[in-house]
Amino acid sequence: MKYLDEFRDPAAAQARLAEIRRIARRPWVLMEVCGGQTHSIIRNGIDQLLPETVELIHGPGCPVCVTPLEMIDKALAIAARPDVIFCSFGDMLRVPGSTHDLFRVKSAGGDVRVVYSPLDAVRLAHANPEKDVVFFGIGFETTAPANAMAVVQARRLGLRNFSMLVSHVLVPPAIEAIMSSAHNRVQAFLAAGHVCSVMGYWQYHPLAEKYRVPIVVTGFEPLDVLEGIRRAVIQLEAGRHAVENGYPRAVSEAGNRPAQQMLAEVFTVTDRTWRGIGPIPASGWRLSDAYAEFDAARRFTVEDIRTRESPLCHSGEVLQGLIKPNQCPAFGRECTPQKPLGATMVSSEGACAAYYHYGRFVAAEALRSQPAETLPAAPRGGGASG
Repeated sequence: MKYLDEFRDPAAAQARLAEIRRIARRPWVLMEVCGGQTHSIIRNGIDQLLPETVELIHGPGCPVCVTPLEMIDKALAIAARPDVIFCSFGDMLRVPGSTHDLFRVKSAGGDVRVVYSPLDAVRLAHANPEKDVVFFGIGFETTAPANAMAVVQARRLGLRNFSMLVSHVLVPPAIEAIMSSAHNRVQAFLAAGHVCSVMGYWQYHPLAEKYRVPIVVTGFEPLDVLEGIRRAVIQLEAGRHAVENGYPRAVSEAGNRPAQQMLAEVFTVTDRTWRGIGPIPASGWRLSDAYAEFDAARRFTVEDIRTRESPLCHSGEVLQGLIKPNQCPAFGRECTPQKPLGATMVSSEGACAAYYHYGRFVAAEALRSQPAETLPAAPRGGGASG
């Protein structure tokens, strides 16, 4: 705790804020990529403490939020089988599919279990040879090494009753998709430190150069976030567009090379649909041909499931930074954590959940009366808890 206190020091935070206020002379729009950073920003009111010239918008970096609807429906179909033990991290159980969620499957008698590691699912497969054990492998590059290791371990143990439903997504293609959009407003990125701890940040240099956009690798404590903002604003004001590492205690440029080598062996790059956003080319991983026997989608023939999102849910616009969560007409009304329309209201890293839990209902009623294309940036001051 003493170590973390260094990155939660109020005096240091005030000094960072004062410097940002001093140097930010022009209006700038920054996007934090990771949902964990979003929650740190909203929980600590960082976006409301920044000068009016600096706006933060929330990116697609919540792995639960961007897991496509058809993948959720595939999980539901597999989990409902009587011969299956379906394993998942807990935050996926309440993510709505087309008609219900994994909790509903569990309450109807499905053997759905919360695990804390994919290796827990491997152990279950070893202990239950009469059952097919399926692990729901989602996430960005951060969680991929452990999932890859689970598949490798299952092969070493000869577990033919273990498989994985894979829905991994990759950050650099998402940044490219955002910057390529005709509606893009982002002028700088705060990159996710935990992703870069695995993959490094060597992949970001071509993006910064191509789109002339600063990218700062940032941690999750309040001072980490403020340091990322400070570095990004300095670059913007100077007209620079480099990749900087603001999280050196956890991240190197090269990243974790052994983990990257294992990922290259177990997974292969594939096109991926992002929930609320749509298809992004080469933006995900699937199991490589060498490990195809562990692919749950193939094993249970659910590859052809197709779905449609609720027309009331604007999570895709939230994930692209086009609107703030409380600018969605359904926010806090048709869509709440108890009755979510989309994953951004369910996930512990979802932007909609952050706005709901930390009382960002400011002007929501007034915003609902405006067309989405005319909506202003979310107000900065005085949120009333709902």
